[in-house]
Amino acid sequence: MKPPMRIALRSAIRQQIQCSHPNATATLPLRAVVTRQQRNIHSTTPAPATVSPIHGTGPPPEPPVPAADSATERLERRKRQAEILEQAQAIRQYKSSSSSSNKSATPGSKKEARDNALRKRFWKDVHVREVDGAWEVHLDTRPLRRPETKDVVRIPLSKPLLAGALAAEWDMLLSPQQATRSHFIPLTGLVCRALDIADDDAASCASAGGGGGSGSGSGSGKGINEQKLREGIVKVLLKYLDTDSLLCWAPPPRHEDGPGESLRDRQKKATEEVVGFLTSRVWPGVTIEPVLDGESIMPRSHPEITRQIIQGWIMGLSPWELAGLERGALAAKSLLGSVRLLVEWSEGFVGAGVGDGASAGEGKRFGVEEAARLASIEVDWQTGRWGEVEDTHDVEKEDLRRQLGSAVLLVSGTGAK
Repeated sequence: MKPPMRIALRSAIRQQIQCSHPNATATLPLRAVVTRQQRNIHSTTPAPATVSPIHGTGPPPEPPVPAADSATERLERRKRQAEILEQAQAIRQYKSSSSSSNKSATPGSKKEARDNALRKRFWKDVHVREVDGAWEVHLDTRPLRRPETKDVVRIPLSKPLLAGALAAEWDMLLSPQQATRSHFIPLTGLVCRALDIADDDAASCASAGGGGGSGSGSGSGKGINEQKLREGIVKVLLKYLDTDSLLCWAPPPRHEDGPGESLRDRQKKATEEVVGFLTSRVWPGVTIEPVLDGESIMPRSHPEITRQIIQGWIMGLSPWELAGLERGALAAKSLLGSVRLLVEWSEGFVGAGVGDGASAGEGKRFGVEEAARLASIEVDWQTGRWGEVEDTHDVEKEDLRRQLGSAVLLVSGTGAK
């Protein structure tokens, strides 16, 4: 910069400083004034950052991977939360009872009351014992009884896995209050359902036999009235046949749906496999066609001969098979898929020569996973395109497999008579 321009710039800066700071002298050096204006507001001496050396050797760690079975982790977390909640509730009940109790109670009695309030259950161990030719579940020394009739729950000797699962269900209970809630003991409810059907059949046979000898007709009428349980179950199952999820197909795909396998193709393929097996191995000669196809909105009924054959086959099932078929149909919304699962795993006459390891020439048995996929073809197709909703689709998936698994456990066995 030239000297005249530098002198002019300094004079302009002095004038600006004098205007903003009247007390500043004109003779004050410019460097001192500028230094005062740019003075730092703190006196900490700046220090450079100390960089720590890296002592790690080898490749970097792998990125975190989510757990493969997140549903199991959520179940365990909820069980722990339920235990904490029950303990807190027991403590509150103890405090409320102790505050209203007699003030002169001894410390020993208070401790005993607290132990009783916090006690999880009145039984310590659960055992499976063979009593008079049947399996019984014992809570210490008390046999497990049915809630309605108070009869002892007796399971055939050919079903040891069912007896063990029933004992495990009661061993997992934390308090007697949980035994009064059906969602804590679903397998117990299913076993009691089968025993109720067996009692209904026995009462019907006894009433029919007594009425035949009297000739008055009152005994036979009583037998018909007492057999309404089995007939009511068959009536409900036939309704599922008219609206079976395997027989309700989606409309033909349109061009804007995009490439790939359509929902209708999946439904048709799965239905042909199940119906082909049933019409050749279970109900030979029966014609089963889709009840909802194309653009129709009202399902059509099956031929009367088809309904009569299927109704007679269901009426001939044992109480255990009928209860298992009912549970499967209600869970999967499909009678055909439940029959396919029942025939594969039943130890009775309906499963003779079918569930021996490889049915219909297949190398793999038709199990719970296959039945669950049949029942959720549309859901799987939709979630494959749009994704799953956490705590909704995964919960429904596990619940469906739980119910179908309980039906398999109920009808299967060693086959020993």
